[in-house]
Amino acid sequence: MGKAIINGIDVTFKDGATILEAAKQVFINIPTLCKHQDPDIRASASCGICVVKLKNSPKMLRACCTPIEDGMNIITHDPEIVEIRRTVLELIISNHPNECLKCGRNNNCELQDLVADFGIREDRFKKIVPDLPKDETTKSVVLEPRKCIKCGRCIEVCQNMQNVWALSFLERGINTRFAPAGDITLAESPCVKCGQCSAHCPTGAIFEYDNVIEVWNALQDQDKHCIVQIAPAVRVALGEGFGLKPGVNLTKKLYALLRRLGFKAVFDTNFSADVTIMEEASEFVQRFVHKKGPLPLITTCCPSWVDFMEKFHTDMIDHFSSCKSPQEILGALAKTYYPEKNGLDPAKMFVVSIMPCTAKKYEISRHTDMFASGFQDTDVVLTTRELIRMIKQAGIDFLNLPDEDPDHLMGDYSGAGVIFGATGGVMEAALRTAYHFVTKKQLEKVEFMNVRGLKGVKETSINIEGTEIRIAVAHGLSNVEYVLDKVRQAKVNNEPLPYHFIEVMACPGGCVGGGGQPYGVNDEVRTARINGIYEDDVAQTTRCSHDNPYIKKLYSEYLGEPLGHKSHHLFHTKYVPRPEYRK
Repeated sequence: MGKAIINGIDVTFKDGATILEAAKQVFINIPTLCKHQDPDIRASASCGICVVKLKNSPKMLRACCTPIEDGMNIITHDPEIVEIRRTVLELIISNHPNECLKCGRNNNCELQDLVADFGIREDRFKKIVPDLPKDETTKSVVLEPRKCIKCGRCIEVCQNMQNVWALSFLERGINTRFAPAGDITLAESPCVKCGQCSAHCPTGAIFEYDNVIEVWNALQDQDKHCIVQIAPAVRVALGEGFGLKPGVNLTKKLYALLRRLGFKAVFDTNFSADVTIMEEASEFVQRFVHKKGPLPLITTCCPSWVDFMEKFHTDMIDHFSSCKSPQEILGALAKTYYPEKNGLDPAKMFVVSIMPCTAKKYEISRHTDMFASGFQDTDVVLTTRELIRMIKQAGIDFLNLPDEDPDHLMGDYSGAGVIFGATGGVMEAALRTAYHFVTKKQLEKVEFMNVRGLKGVKETSINIEGTEIRIAVAHGLSNVEYVLDKVRQAKVNNEPLPYHFIEVMACPGGCVGGGGQPYGVNDEVRTARINGIYEDDVAQTTRCSHDNPYIKKLYSEYLGEPLGHKSHHLFHTKYVPRPEYRK
């Protein structure tokens, strides 16, 4: 511990704290651009707007990366510092296009906010805006490098937090720009479409591919029967776009809203998450109990993780569950089971998914198996951010809508279905049902606390009827190597497997921290969203997927049994090695 003075206020700090962090302790906000509030993103000190100075010293320090030291007397705001910050902003905007009204980050841009705060009204420096093309090649994440302020957040995220290395800085000086390494398109790069770069970008240089107009057009098309599904993580983050705190659960208002928008059927991805568990837990039992397939079994609900595995970990393909994600399962059912039950033409079904994830836009056409219904199973994916814009465009007083229920055929879910939105949730949901499939008994306590939380890798074991099942949960792709290398090492040394079951989510925190969620994510926000997820789980009368009466009805009336012929056709996929991406 140490003591210092900031703006005349005594502050006690922990060793290793930066000036920026210490200032926050005494409620002093130092402006930043290159430093994101997410603790996973290291400070680069590239923008210079966070400069402060020591009393009786002309030396300027960058608060985001300078450790505070015992006895320091720091000034964070005075006329000289304010003028320096204003000049830094003026230099940044001299290299930035004046296109705020047409920008995807208009009214939600960190640069725009700071320029307004500092009262910049004129261009004091000559405009030198680079002529760089937009990159929309992935149809998931859009790069607009003309709007880059060279803060380096996206590169820090892509290279160090996600270990993908799709983005880098090219050239030098005033010509410095971000782009995929080798100056290729984003679609040609190792990008896995996770969207974490867009979630951490302070401007409109990176954002989600916008499909809102396409959905509006479909809703106006009298020949289309529009169906919608809502992912678990959306319901606890959407309210942030309307001034609510993270974690507020808006499920029932969402059902009402989507009907107001014009959807003819409102379903819930939590229902198909229950289906995923029926299939995936059955697959685990087959491998673990009946020795039909290699262990460990690795979950596959995250399309960025699937893409990452096909590119960088092709030796693990045989360990991947063949089960599709809940999004794709509901899409297939929406164009088979639903029209069959209601006497509708499946060719007229138009399925929209509301997801926390930009990679879900890629997933819907990832493989021919995503056309299991005879059509593209899911037609369009909107992120949480896109839905927020759509609600505002519609002029609906969303927060004051009365609560409504979903369409029950594929809308009622168990607590296990909703926890898919949090890291460890897929594992916990699968264990609840795998225990029942193995023992034919019900768990007395359904919570598996050791797989919860924001630790990057969680390792634990459970005991089922005297048999130990070893488990690992990893979130954030940089944490995956540790888990997979332990499996590889055990194989090489002919040692017992370190794990029998592995869950991986590409985004820190799981889907609650997805690349399409509202901006400003950090561990505090992730935790609040996760708490909202688990509160929904506790509130459900049914906590396990196999106990959901609508799941039982689906299998008895339509599918037969998990891993049966029909469910295998509709719900299972295969993976394609792409070794050309190996690092």
